Order: sequence, then C-alpha cells, then structure tokens
Amino acid sequence: MQIQESIGMAMNSIRVNKLRSVLTLLGIGVGVFSIIGVMTAMGVLQNAIENGVSDLGANTFQIQKYPAVNFNDNNRWRYRNRKNISYDQAEMFYERMKLAKYVGLEVGEWGKVAEYKNIKTNPSVNVMGESIDGMATNNWNIDIGRSFTNQELQSAANVIVMGSDVVKKLFPIGNPVGEFIRVNGRQYKVIGTLASKGGMLGGNQGNMVVIPITTHLNTYGKEHSVNIMVTTRDQKSYNEVLELSRGVLRTIRHVPPGEPDDFEFFSNETIIAQFNETTFMIKIGAVGIACIALLAAGIGIMNIMLVSVTERTKEIGIRKALGATKYNVLTQFLTESVVFSQIGGIIGIITGSIMGNIVSILLSSPPVYPWNNTVAILQTPFLDFTALQMNITALIFCSFIGIVFGVYPAWKAANLDPIEALRFE
Repeated sequence: MQIQESIGMAMNSIRVNKLRSVLTLLGIGVGVFSIIGVMTAMGVLQNAIENGVSDLGANTFQIQKYPAVNFNDNNRWRYRNRKNISYDQAEMFYERMKLAKYVGLEVGEWGKVAEYKNIKTNPSVNVMGESIDGMATNNWNIDIGRSFTNQELQSAANVIVMGSDVVKKLFPIGNPVGEFIRVNGRQYKVIGTLASKGGMLGGNQGNMVVIPITTHLNTYGKEHSVNIMVTTRDQKSYNEVLELSRGVLRTIRHVPPGEPDDFEFFSNETIIAQFNETTFMIKIGAVGIACIALLAAGIGIMNIMLVSVTERTKEIGIRKALGATKYNVLTQFLTESVVFSQIGGIIGIITGSIMGNIVSILLSSPPVYPWNNTVAILQTPFLDFTALQMNITALIFCSFIGIVFGVYPAWKAANLDPIEALRFE
C-alpha cells in the first residue's frame, strides 16, 4: 500500500508540474530513444538481409569470386586480382560434388531491356543464366509453364523464363508461354514464368528473366565469373559438404597448400556475421551516447527531486508528525524518482521503436516489434540481446538511474527535522 501510495503521489506530482515534468521525462526519453532507435533500425536491416539471402534456399551456400556483401572495402584490390571462376571449372566442380543434393551454376547481366511487340520495360531487367539445378538452389518456383530442359541447356537454346514483374509489364493480359520476346535485341521463346517473390533489402526478384547459362555465355561473353550454388541433402551434412567444396575447388583452381582461398563462400550465417561485425562499433557508439544522455537526465531528475523536496517541506513535516518514519519518506521520494525514470524510458522505447521501424517501411522489410524475442538486435562476444531483452534492460537501467540520482534528495527529505519542516514557509 505504501508503494502504491508513493506511485500515486508521483503521478500527481507530474500532473501538477507539467512543464517541469515533461522536460525531465524528455531527458530520459532521449537517452532511451537513441539506443532503441538505432538498435531497432539495425534489427530491421538484419531482417532485410536475412530475408534476401534466404532466397538461396534451405541448407544452401554460394561460392563466387567476390564477397556477397563487402562492408569493408579495404581489400577490394585483392578480390579484383583473382581469376574468374570459369564455366569449365564450374562444370568440373559439378561433376565431382556427388554428396550435394543440387549444384547450380549462375551468371548474370544487369540493366537490359525486354520487349514484346511495341511494349518495352525500363533498362533495368536482370538477365540470369542458370544451369538446371540453378532454379532449385535459388529457391525459384515456376508459376506457369516449365523450366528449360537439359537438352536446351546443352544446345544453348534461345528459351526464356520470365520473372513476375516482366510478365506484368509485357503481358498485362493473357498467357505469355509460347510467345516470343526480345531481350537486348535477341529473340527468345517464353517457356515459363516465375512465381512472385521479394528480394534483398526491399528489392524485387520479379524484375528479371532466366535463360540457360550456355545461352547466356554465348550471348554476353564467356569472361563472366560463374557463381556456384550448393544445396546439401540436410543440415547435418552442411559443414561436411562445405569443406568438401572448398577442397574440390582449390584443387580445380590449383591453389597451393597454405595459400588462402581465391574464392568466397557465403550463406545466411556468413553475411549476418559480417554485418554484425561491421555494425558492432555503431551499436557500441549508440550505447555510449545513450549512457551520456541518461547521465545528464539523471542529474536533471536529482535537480527536480531536490526542488520537490524544498517545495514539499511542510508536507514532509506533517507526515513525520503523524508517524511517518525516515524509511517511509525515503521510500516515497525514491519511488517518485523511479517512476519519473520509468515513464521516460517507456516513452523512449515507444518512439525509438517507431523511428527504427521507419527503415522497415523504406526497405519493405518485416518490422522489429518491441516485444520480439527472436531477432537479435545487439550481438556481443558474450551476450545477444533481442528487442524484448533490450527494452527490458533499458527499463532496468532507467530504474537504476532513478535510484542512484534519487537517493540524495530522498535522504535529504527523510532526515528533515519535523518541527523545522512544519515551520517552513
């Protein structure tokens, strides 16, 4: 009952002194807002990256010349000096990887125009060259028609599978299968369409067309570096197949023992790990800024509580005259200080979550809710914090600030002489 009464008195104090209370709560709110906003935005970015790279399919990793996402550009020169993964090397790899479920080979060309009769797309269509298994390793599903056959792959046939966005643009009405379209001036027969699917960081995989990789190499040149995608039979064999892949490709590319790989592996886990490593200092910086802001807010709370003690000196004297102990008065003012901190913390969490999730709207990515307990928005070498854990930690820290900076005003109030307090004007 005493705690409940103290909370009620704290709320009444906020109502009576609105401007002063708002300024105090603003200090706490800004500190919590800065950390929750940054962490939520980082969590949204992580969600976007996870959703994008998961398009490779389950238990799938990719091997290519360059890193999939290079957050640190310092070693870019080293990647440029690598030799391309040639189609012949990729085929040799395919032949030797019997443990894998699928091995897809892929090349790409960007910024092309697709046209049908007098309808044209913007020069932004991606032309993907795929092997037979490339459809499965990319986790692409046929919507209408079919994919190309092994015979069409071997003969480098001019057949094409269209992405959903290209279909909507060129064939707003009717079935495109069996029709002929032109891509970059070359004619292809449409044999199928891909089911609609989102892309990485808010992109759209529907803005592409897929042709046999042999057709692609004949059309756009064989100097492309081939990306190799490997899908394992199950999660248990994932690491074994990955290490086997490394050994097979090092042998094919004649990498000397002891020398580093001249190719890159990537999967969902490696990209997320690189993202977290790169953004770790940003997150630590946000924590530091938040701590400074909360320290300043704590000093503000102490100042407000000291003013409150002075204003309510006679009230304290009356309470003591009626039998209130030092402990009762101390608890009352400490509770008020903690209530101030908690309300400011809740405001900071709400506004920080809203501002951080604006990124999800910009990237068309799933939002990170304050109560989410699955997405790690701060990962350290020792602990990983989900959104829920981060918000609970923020509220606990706000309570700590309220107690630390409320102790002196509460102690001062508790030690007032009741007779002197009653005489105070």
